[in-house]
Amino acid sequence: MKLHLRFFASIREGLGVAQEELVIPDSVKTVADLRAFLMMRGSPWADILSNDRVLRCALNQQMVSADTVLLEGAEVAFFPPVTGG
Repeated sequence: MKLHLRFFASIREGLGVAQEELVIPDSVKTVADLRAFLMMRGSPWADILSNDRVLRCALNQQMVSADTVLLEGAEVAFFPPVTGG
């Protein structure tokens, strides 16, 4: 499956990449699977996307949970939680 990944704010800065096209293996089915797959790239991916960190994710510009199933050709965006004031 091919996905378009986007990274925002401190995640983008930490990874040094704003976006990429990625073909993932069939075993990667959900947002949580994708996050784990990306962490297998090692540092800095494992540190920035660590499960100890709170991250938000959107699938095709809609906020989703970690158990959301990925779709062929989808845009998946990762960003830190945001506060307002």
